[in-house]
Parts: sequence; C-alpha cells; structure tokens
Amino acid sequence: MKTLYRNYIENFKGLSREIWMLSLVTLINRTGAMVIPFLSLYLMKELNFTFAQVGWIMSCYGLGSVLGTYVGGRITDIIGYYNVIVLSLFLGGLGFISLQWASGFYGVCAAIFGVMFLVDGYRPAVFVAAEAYSTPQTVTRAIALIRLAINLGFSIGPLIGGIIIATAGYNAIFWIDGVSCMIAAGVMILGLNAVKAPTKAERKAMVKRGAPPLKSRPFLIFFLLMMLIAIVFVQYFSLVPIYYEKIYNLSEDIIGWILFLNGAMIVLTEMPLVGWLERSKLSKTRLVAIGTLFLAASFLVLNLGHHFGLLIIGMILMTIGEMIESPFSNALALELSPEGRKGSYMGMYSMSWSFSHVFGHNTGMNMADRLGFGMTFNIFGIGLLVIALICDRMHKIWKQSVPFNPTKEHEPKNG
Repeated sequence: MKTLYRNYIENFKGLSREIWMLSLVTLINRTGAMVIPFLSLYLMKELNFTFAQVGWIMSCYGLGSVLGTYVGGRITDIIGYYNVIVLSLFLGGLGFISLQWASGFYGVCAAIFGVMFLVDGYRPAVFVAAEAYSTPQTVTRAIALIRLAINLGFSIGPLIGGIIIATAGYNAIFWIDGVSCMIAAGVMILGLNAVKAPTKAERKAMVKRGAPPLKSRPFLIFFLLMMLIAIVFVQYFSLVPIYYEKIYNLSEDIIGWILFLNGAMIVLTEMPLVGWLERSKLSKTRLVAIGTLFLAASFLVLNLGHHFGLLIIGMILMTIGEMIESPFSNALALELSPEGRKGSYMGMYSMSWSFSHVFGHNTGMNMADRLGFGMTFNIFGIGLLVIALICDRMHKIWKQSVPFNPTKEHEPKNG
C-alpha cells in the first residue's frame, strides 16, 4: 500500500506552484458547479418545457459557449490569460445567480446564452495558462491535474447538488454555483500575481510566428473530429440523466451518486493512468483513438439489457474513455498551436466542445424522442467507433503539422 501511495504521489512531482494554484481555483469553481448537471431536469420538471424545447435551450447554451470561447481565446492573446480567467469567473458567477429568475422559453434561451458566453471565456485561457506555467515535459500532467481538480469538484458538486435539490429545491443551487465562481476569482487574485499583458508591438511580433487556426487544414480536421466526439460525450450531461430518470425511475440524488462515480474515478486514477500512458510511448493520436473506443463502448453497453448494473458499467467505460481522450487531445491541440497563436488555437479547440452543445443536446433529445433511447445509443456508439478509426489514421498528418516553437525555458513563464 505504501508503494502504491508513493507511486501515486510521484505523478505530481515537477509541477509548478502556479499549476497547483490554478488547480485550486478550478476545484473551488467546479465544487460549486451544480446547475449544469441538473439543467435538463430543471427545465423539464420545474419549468415544464418539452423535449424539443429543452433541446433548443441547450442549443442556446452551446451558442453562448461557442461565442464565449471564441472571444475568450482572442482576448487571451491581447490582455493575457490571467485577466480573462478572473473576469470570466466573476461575471459568470453573477450570471448563474441571475439565471434562476429567467422565465419563458425565449427568456431562458437568452439567459442561458448570456451565462455561457461569460463562463466559457475561462476555458481557452486556462489551457494557455497551463502551458505557460509548465515545461514541455510536464504540460500533459499539468492539464491532467487541472482536470483532476475539475472532476473532484464535479464529483462533489452534483452529489451535494442532488441532495440539496431533493431537500430544498432548485433555487439554492443557482446561488451556490454563482458564489463559488466569485470565490474562485478572489482566490485567483490573492494567490497569483497579475500577469502583465503583452504590448501591441509584442503581440505583432508573436503573431508572425504562426498561421491562424482557420488556415491550418490539419488543425481544422482535428477540430472537426473533436467536435464529433464531444457531440456524443455531452449526452451524459443532458440525455443520459433523463434516460436514468425516465427508464429507471431514478431520483436526482441517485443520479448525483452515479455522476459522483465519474469524478471519483478520475480523482483516484487519472494521474497514474496519464503517467503510465506517457511512459508507454504511444502517440497522442493513438491515445485519443483508444479513449474514443471506450466512449463508444459506454453507449453500446446500455442496450445489453435493463439492469442498474449496466448504468454503472457504462459510467465506468465513459470515465476511462474521458481520462484517456481528454488530456491527450488537449496536449495534442497545444502541440499543433504555434507560439503567439496559443489563445486563438485553444479558443478554437474549446469551440469544438462548445459547438457540441449547440448540436449535441438538441440532436440527442430529438433522436431519443423519435427513435427511442436504444436506437439513439447504438447510433452514437457506432459513430464513435468510426471516428476512433479516422483519428488513428491521422497520426502521420498531425505529427508533420506540429509547428516549430522556440524552446521553452525549464522554469514556468508568465505570459
């Protein structure tokens, strides 16, 4: 046991203080994240929206996320990741608090769009910060640590959120989510010194080092594949909780426990898994493909019968796929990003997940409404199998597209 513990701790060595602080900020933020996991249930049970209306509302969620990540990525290259993170957390917190008073179909659509625009400017900025505070040897593990913080918070948040909803109703979780965002912004201000934004001359010099992401064909292919994977993955945040409730008659607190399994597994096993996979010398492209295969299996297994145990197996398979696919696709996106364009490239990478919210929730809801859950899960699973094969075949193209980046210092840099 002592050896196992020592090997687990070994995976955290070499990470900078700044990475630990970013992870703490993320942990506080995500621990309070109680609205999104229960949003589809809230819209149907409390506001009495139909399947189709919930799908369109979640599309507005995605559109806000798309615009937020795009703007967040662009202004990260202008005012620096530090300022973007602080502004996104504080303003997003205010947005979550106000969301509880949105009413009517169009009012809720507009409110969801605005909140996600504010919240998702954080995503490209934190990826750029992760690389800025890391060395080339530690960047994947830095991303994994931030993901660990996200998922530790996400495992705690829905669990507590489900209990709060069952006892006090939905309104309380909007307050908790909003206040936690603002607390995270305060910790960021107190724990990390403000980073001086680059001057206009410095930005102009940096931009000359690389082409825009929209002019990089390999990156556009990468973006499209990541978007397709994400379209299926986001079903676990909208369609699958409804599947739990409608087919298995599970209450919000039980659904919270199932989601807790996802976060708990990631907290306990992702860092050792990422460390082991890095030592295996498999390419990042191959690992993205392997992770996608596990995601495919998580949907296909749900159609093997009607047993509660299949929900647990499906969640375990999904979590393994997420632990492999997500950190290595993040690291691959950073590899494909030239210096001076990091914010724009990571903004576009984040937009692949944002676009998945535009198309994924609506598609999943309407498919389940018309075809049933079983056929919908089969289509998603088979689609992911095809995507995994394409990702694996793209290895040589993406490897040749990694731009020349000036050698980074071994000490974390500010930028």
